[in-house]
Amino acid sequence: EAKENLNRSILSLGTYFKELLNLHIGADKQGTITGIKKDIDFKGANVWILIASIFIASIGLNVNSTAVIIGAMLISPLMGPILGMGLALGTYDWEMLKRSLKSLGVATFISILTAFIFFKISPLKELTSELAGRTSPNLYDAFIAVFGGFAGIIGVSRKEKTNVIPGVAIATALMPPLCTVGYGLAIWEPEYFLGAFYLFFLNSFFICIATFIVVRLLRIPVKEFLDPKRERTVKRSLAGFSILILASSGYLFYNVAKKSRFESNARMYIADTIQIDQIDGTDIASQRILYNDSIPRIDLILFGDYH
Repeated sequence: EAKENLNRSILSLGTYFKELLNLHIGADKQGTITGIKKDIDFKGANVWILIASIFIASIGLNVNSTAVIIGAMLISPLMGPILGMGLALGTYDWEMLKRSLKSLGVATFISILTAFIFFKISPLKELTSELAGRTSPNLYDAFIAVFGGFAGIIGVSRKEKTNVIPGVAIATALMPPLCTVGYGLAIWEPEYFLGAFYLFFLNSFFICIATFIVVRLLRIPVKEFLDPKRERTVKRSLAGFSILILASSGYLFYNVAKKSRFESNARMYIADTIQIDQIDGTDIASQRILYNDSIPRIDLILFGDYH
């Protein structure tokens, strides 16, 4: 009898957690497709909103104002094409994928050009802490993008709409890296604009992957084809593209994890081995941790008494 009671308790607990974590409760599959599709294209008002938000974000980065940057991210329409890419991969919609890629490319170009123009004419050229924070990705950026993507597509897929997208836009921070790309081009610092663009690419990439996974979990209906031969061709192409994307995401995640581990070990080395604070009259004037696959490097400039 005790064994039967235990089995019933385990079964009840399993049923409870199954209901608790059920993504299908409150999901609106057709509404998800419609809602994401309408936000994919960049035309008319969307373009002007994007330009305005890029100017606002660039000003915030230039004057080191976190509040201004957050305000710009709240009004940015950049999430639409990225969610569209994930939905297109999950529903085998080749036409939607092409639309999403085109819109993301247009939005990226407009954003970088706008930021470049701003920083070119701005009298303030120094690298602020807000700009410096967007010049290279770390492991936490990848995690934020993944879980932000999960939150974004889950929020969009609900019948009762939530305010999750503005929160995701702030957390994943798609706009500041693009503005930093413009800044790096304006002052011609390849290290800045390449690192910032990599951060933007990483964020977009993992949001797309998270969207794709949730779309498949929700079993959102795939696109129907009149021609069976074309259906097979499109599904095979998109399946191969999805596998490539998933494999690439693993590779990117591994590289970012390696970089973060080196930087963490480098900071520990500086703190524990160099021990500047224990040498009277000596301090660190400048510190740079440079990571690459061949020869990672720690650059320190010390000032004070010679020992």
